[in-house]
Amino acid sequence: MEVHDKVADFTLQDDQENTVHLSDYAGTPVVLFFYPRADTPGCTIEACGFRDVFKKIQKTGAVVLGISRDTPKAQAKFKAKYDLPYPLLADVDEKVCKQFGVLKEKNMYGKKVMGIERTTFLIGPDQTLLKIFPKVKPEGHAEEVLEVIKSLKK
Repeated sequence: MEVHDKVADFTLQDDQENTVHLSDYAGTPVVLFFYPRADTPGCTIEACGFRDVFKKIQKTGAVVLGISRDTPKAQAKFKAKYDLPYPLLADVDEKVCKQFGVLKEKNMYGKKVMGIERTTFLIGPDQTLLKIFPKVKPEGHAEEVLEVIKSLKK
C-alpha cells in the first residue's frame, strides 16, 4: 500500500464485539495503528501514548483505531486495564494485517515467526492513505502522529 492509494474498506470486531467498518468513518481522518500484542510492554507504551493525546487528536477531527491479532475479549481487557478511550479492533484471522502489509518475519528467541510490525497509517477523510509510519518506536509516537495531522490541516 502506497501513500495516495485509496484504502479498501474492511470489517472487524471491536473490543465490545461490535462490527466496525473502515467506511463507518468516511468523511473523518483515521489514525490506524497496528501493534503486535495487547498488554505487552511496547504496545502498552504506544496505546497509552495515544490515550494521552487522544483529546488533542479528537480536536483535529480525527479518530484513533488500534488493531492487533488479539481476540475481542483480550482487546477489552487491555482497553479496560489502561483506560483507553478509543476502539481496539480484533484482526484474529489477519485479513486486515495482510491488506496493510504489516505481517513481517520476526526473530523471537532465535525462531522465525510472522508477527505484526508496529506500523501506523493516517487515512484521509476520503479514505486515501496520507502517511505511513513504518517500524514505529512506541515512545513519543502518538505526539509525532498528532503533529503530522496538525501539519496536514494547514
